[in-house]
Amino acid sequence: MNEKKVLFTIFGGTGDLAQRKLYPSLFRLYRKGDLVESFAVIGTARRPWSDETYRNIIKETIASLDPTEEEADAFASHFYYQSHDVQDTEHYDTLKKLADELDEKYDLEGNRLFYLAMSPNFFGTIVSHLKSQGMLDSKGYHRVIIEKPFGTDYETASQLNEEITQVFQEEEIYRIDHYLGKEMVQNISAIRFANSIFESLWSNRYIDNIQINIAEDLGVEERGGYYDQSGALKDMVQNHILQVLSLLAMEPPVAFSDKEIRAEKIKALEAVRVYTAEEVAKNFVRAQYGPGSMEGQDYTAYKEELNVDPNSSTETFVAGKFIIDNFRWSGVPFYVRTGKRLTEKGTRINIVFKQVPVNVFKDSVGGSCEQKQLSPNVLTIYIQPTEGFSLSLNGKEVGQGFNMLPIRLEHRNSAEIIENTPEAYEKLMLDSLNGDGTNFTHWKEVAQSWHIVDVIRQTWDQDPSELPQYSARSMGPKEAYELLEKDGFEWIWAPDEWYRKRDLLS
Repeated sequence: MNEKKVLFTIFGGTGDLAQRKLYPSLFRLYRKGDLVESFAVIGTARRPWSDETYRNIIKETIASLDPTEEEADAFASHFYYQSHDVQDTEHYDTLKKLADELDEKYDLEGNRLFYLAMSPNFFGTIVSHLKSQGMLDSKGYHRVIIEKPFGTDYETASQLNEEITQVFQEEEIYRIDHYLGKEMVQNISAIRFANSIFESLWSNRYIDNIQINIAEDLGVEERGGYYDQSGALKDMVQNHILQVLSLLAMEPPVAFSDKEIRAEKIKALEAVRVYTAEEVAKNFVRAQYGPGSMEGQDYTAYKEELNVDPNSSTETFVAGKFIIDNFRWSGVPFYVRTGKRLTEKGTRINIVFKQVPVNVFKDSVGGSCEQKQLSPNVLTIYIQPTEGFSLSLNGKEVGQGFNMLPIRLEHRNSAEIIENTPEAYEKLMLDSLNGDGTNFTHWKEVAQSWHIVDVIRQTWDQDPSELPQYSARSMGPKEAYELLEKDGFEWIWAPDEWYRKRDLLS
């Protein structure tokens, strides 16, 4: 058992993120013995709650984890609430007094971790007050966890970073991208660097193209107001997709440490070509979902969703091609696709290998020989909802002749393993307690991601043309398929075909 001594202060302690993700994650760490007696949590927000109200809410948030009554009470007893206006200096004085008392009561050795689970507009105000009012004067470590979005473009991200680095050093800042806490995202490095069969082939000599898909079957739900100001490009491509791309494209690190891994990810992102406006038009597609039906259920168009502008030009779908200008990846397109109201929910990566140099298998047809079509070898990494990987090969069909038959070698984590796998936020919170920044984003990664995405955003903002539409519960507009077809490729993951063959998708 390696008990952590720490005081958590959660700004936005009454919010949805805290209740859905943070408190259950802390309870799992408590149950596993990472947090035992020497920890305390201060929740702050505007609501005038008492400690008792707060603790009852905490117990409600962990009820699905089936704690005993004694276990739930013991855990919740470590939680304290302070009604707090983040712009009121006096409130930080009260917060410091409570923090110092809890530090002594629980023997926390001055270790403090601040979680900013609220609007980025307040990040600068909060961290400056933490410093000015002495919240960082304790003897232990001081770390801050920051949620996305980290800015809305490079300029706002840079300003936000400057405000935070006035108070915290880069190694004390933990910028969360919860995708980096997912089991199979972390497995990308294991598959690459622990298997000679793949690492020796991981380059433009053997790989034709790489495809990254993050598909959501839901619409914008109650997030229409927020989403209409963001869109799929900023919501998914700037952070999750480019983070996954950097893990796939980076060079092998000298050592598997947070410093070395981050250094290689930064190099990979810096090698991603920043497009001109003409290149954006050629290599990126955006679209918006219209009405559709699947399995007898009808779905409304994006513009008819709650809190969405009926004249909105916000994209709910992005497909594109990234080019990496370095020796390893020259000539290999990295295709990305993400959107709302797609056919299925799923995150998967397809590494498509090149065909054999000479196809020796021929068909005899009417006295002439025709070459048999070989399916490409594809390594697929399944990230969610299923976890695992598969490798497709070509084998011989049983019987006369040499008919080729695609064969899949596959491993999927069992439902039991998935259920007992630490949730992404649990992993990331434990990493932050251990001072391990491997699965968090460095400022240079964030900055370069915005450089790449800003050009795409600005090009689209200057284009007045109508957005292409795609039917709800399909895999996007025809332009997304044409993007690959013109390069001689196709999307490997095509769930809509399965439904169309069975007349379940219009």
